[in-house]
Order: sequence, then C-alpha cells, then structure tokens
Amino acid sequence: MHSGEAQAPTAEALMRSRYAAFAVGDADYLLHSWHSSTRPARLRLDPGQRWTGLEIVATEQGGLFDSTGTVEFRAHYRDGVGAGSMTERSRFVREDGLWVYLDVDKP
Repeated sequence: MHSGEAQAPTAEALMRSRYAAFAVGDADYLLHSWHSSTRPARLRLDPGQRWTGLEIVATEQGGLFDSTGTVEFRAHYRDGVGAGSMTERSRFVREDGLWVYLDVDKP
C-alpha cells in the first residue's frame, strides 16, 4: 500500500495515509512520514488494536501552497477491551518539499 516517501499533496491527505498505515501496521511508512526533529527511533504498533474508522473534524491551512497545517481528527478502534475512539489535532509541516507529521497540537 505505502511505498517510498510520503508524497501527499495536502496535510489532510497525509493524515489519511498515516491513518491507513496505522490500520495495516506499516510502521516504516509512519516513520518516513514523520518530521526528522520529532521522529522516534522506532515505533511499536499494538497488534491487538484494530483501527475501524476515521473522521476529519477540521483542517487549518495544509493546502497545496501552504507550509504548515493542522488536521483535527477522530479515529475509531477496537481492542481487547472493546470499541473506543481518540481525538487529536495533528500538526504538519513541509520538510524538503514534502508534507510530514510534526506533532500533536497541545492547547
């Protein structure tokens, strides 16, 4: 599904591709689409967590001609305990011309 570098045209498109990578367990893609200053050395995904849906709540900037963007989303999952969801405001920036995930926007 994911190969090479992330080449999403917008921050929202990258958010959607990162969600899909979580859903299929593609840690390499997640690391490659993470900003070099905040990227962890490795990423362990929970094999017992199954991602079941994504809702984009809001976006700010992150378009074709922007250099930064924020995407607020709600991701739904199932795990050994049951169904749940998480909401997050993710910040994205361009690094070497490509959109990458930077971090969580904390109020």
